[in-house]
Amino acid sequence: MKVSLQLIPEQPAAELLDAIEAADRLGYYACYGADEIYHKDTWLLFAAAAARTERLRLGACAAPVFLRDPAQIAQLVATLDELSGGRAELVLGIGNLATLDQYAIAWRGTRPLARLREAHHVIRTMLDAGALDHAGEFFHYSGITTAARPAQERVPIKLGAMGGPRSMELAGEIADGLLTACAYSPQALSYAVEHVSAGARRAGRAAADLDIGDSVLGSIAPDRDVARRAARVLAAFYIPSMPPALLARHGIAATTTAAVNDAFAAGDVSAALAATPDHVADRLLVAGTPDDWLAWLKDTYSPTGMNHALVSFTDPYTLQAWAGLEIPGLPGLIDQVQLMGEHVLPRLQ
Repeated sequence: MKVSLQLIPEQPAAELLDAIEAADRLGYYACYGADEIYHKDTWLLFAAAAARTERLRLGACAAPVFLRDPAQIAQLVATLDELSGGRAELVLGIGNLATLDQYAIAWRGTRPLARLREAHHVIRTMLDAGALDHAGEFFHYSGITTAARPAQERVPIKLGAMGGPRSMELAGEIADGLLTACAYSPQALSYAVEHVSAGARRAGRAAADLDIGDSVLGSIAPDRDVARRAARVLAAFYIPSMPPALLARHGIAATTTAAVNDAFAAGDVSAALAATPDHVADRLLVAGTPDDWLAWLKDTYSPTGMNHALVSFTDPYTLQAWAGLEIPGLPGLIDQVQLMGEHVLPRLQ
């Protein structure tokens, strides 16, 4: 199983680069970074990280097709691929739906998956040929060329999807894999695998050849209780972004989280955290000691058919920035990257 580091890049840039360098040294497969306005720019961070790493693959996750022009995305990933000596990847998605609403982008009823399919075609063409003539439903280009050329023969393009099922099936049909998010229960994990596999079968492809992974929020620490208390806080922040069907796959009724959503919508973080019961948050995280992580990855995660885990750590900086909280004994970002790299990754192989 591949294990990668997933960054929500808000920490000081020097700390983020040190964490990426540690992941490279410790044998992580890749580092992915959220491509959203709320955080620091993933593309610039990875351009800097390319010179400080040797084997780690680097990829935005997920580049939003409603906010970034597909030809520009191709230019960005080709440039990153050259800088990294052929280690770039791309995860493509519709984008954070709350962000689209904040940008006043009317995406509902606009066939977003058709847009995603066409954007994938545009990027694949631009990366492979360096030139583009395209008259589609959503994008139009005439005689576009770029000097940005990838170093590797074929840059992997994966799709990001959370709710499914059609977006997951689209990944199986056209992409090099699916990277989903906020899936922790066997039911939620298996659901993603089943639907990406169904899309692959329809296209005459082998699902076993695809990269199928999940972005897993959590925390790792020598003290299990410290790790779980920290991860529970950030788990609450992800509840409003989870579709009701995804919550249901974790055994969580939408009525249970209504008060959480209302409090976040009103900007009252303290009330949102108070409204999130521990037993609900515990279903939306993986947290504990290295032994706890190893057991979950081997006994729960891998049997569902997932072959790639993207781990995102709750660290003291993020806890303070998001919730104004401090949990004594919680390791920093680089220390958590190191705990996973030294005590979990070697035992997974």
